[in-house]
Amino acid sequence: MRLFIREEGIEPTNNAAERAVRPAVIWRRTSFGSDSTAGSEFVSRLLTVVSSLSLQERNILEFLSDSVAAKRSGQVPPSLTP
Repeated sequence: MRLFIREEGIEPTNNAAERAVRPAVIWRRTSFGSDSTAGSEFVSRLLTVVSSLSLQERNILEFLSDSVAAKRSGQVPPSLTP
């Protein structure tokens, strides 16, 4: 028997997971991906940061600016986790 039938509050579909990866799929489709391993790693990390901060309702540009400033000044960068 399916878990969503036995347990209250569990969605019977994977729509939440599909919505979470949709921006990455759209980016890959419209930009034709990346030509290098380093580029692919950069994109995957940036998409992770963007999706995590969006879920936390945090300012993405502020986080990235603070991260770059911390790196340049040798300080500890801001945490991605709240």
